[in-house]
Amino acid sequence: MAWRGRLSALFGRSNIDDDFWDELEEALVISDVGVNTTLSLIDQLRDTVNDESLKAPEQVRVRMRSLIAEMLTDSSGVDPIPENEPVVVLVVGVNGAGKTTSIAKLVDVAKEEGHNVMLAAADTFRAGAIEQIKIWGDRLGVPVIAQNAGSDPGAVAFDALNAARARGVDLLIIDTAGRLHTTHNLMEELRKVHGIVQKNGTGFTERVLLVIDGTTGQNGLMQAKSFTESVQCNGVFLTKLDGTAKGGVALAIAGELKLPIWFIGTGEKSSDMSAFDAEAFAGALLPDPVS
Repeated sequence: MAWRGRLSALFGRSNIDDDFWDELEEALVISDVGVNTTLSLIDQLRDTVNDESLKAPEQVRVRMRSLIAEMLTDSSGVDPIPENEPVVVLVVGVNGAGKTTSIAKLVDVAKEEGHNVMLAAADTFRAGAIEQIKIWGDRLGVPVIAQNAGSDPGAVAFDALNAARARGVDLLIIDTAGRLHTTHNLMEELRKVHGIVQKNGTGFTERVLLVIDGTTGQNGLMQAKSFTESVQCNGVFLTKLDGTAKGGVALAIAGELKLPIWFIGTGEKSSDMSAFDAEAFAGALLPDPVS
């Protein structure tokens, strides 16, 4: 992340003065952390410096890393994919965020853990999206419920729930149209699909998983706000981190929306994902100085 070099120089300074705080604030804001989250973080750090009479910027780095880890720790008490009960996951997000690949990664991990998985291609607005899900289904050996392009996505979700129930599926993952969060009629369509899942998902635990491109900056926060308002997202799959500590938007999402990051994607292969580790992520954002 670009801010790491900047922060490294900042924390290598000899004292904590007004310039230090101004530069720290600027570094965070331009790194997609967001103004509100940045100000909250700075306020907490200032209080800590005063309470503990800290004198060295390096001490601020250590406290800041702890605060970030605490901010990113999931305190929702919601298990992303509960064991021993059927789960339906509605996957939402804009085109280009890596939604289809993220679904493939979830399937890959779920199968490794012994889940009986089914996919539903409810992004009926794009024929290519239906084909993508079918290709991943074939590749990963899981059934796919689909209809023709242009058909009612709610009908696909309805059929998939009934099929999953009949076949004893314990994880149904429903893809949805990669709508822009600013497109009103498509957000209404998403609400309808969500309503069908709620109404017809008897026996299934419901989850709404939002896929966010970790490189999108503050636009990612706007997406998260819009989707959460529309369909009450439970957690986030942060994509395109590629093994580096990108994703300052994760702090903004966790800080402003209290929406937990559940998974991260680090590559293109279906196995390139992991559960989100707040401590490790904070450590990657603020690593110890190289001696």
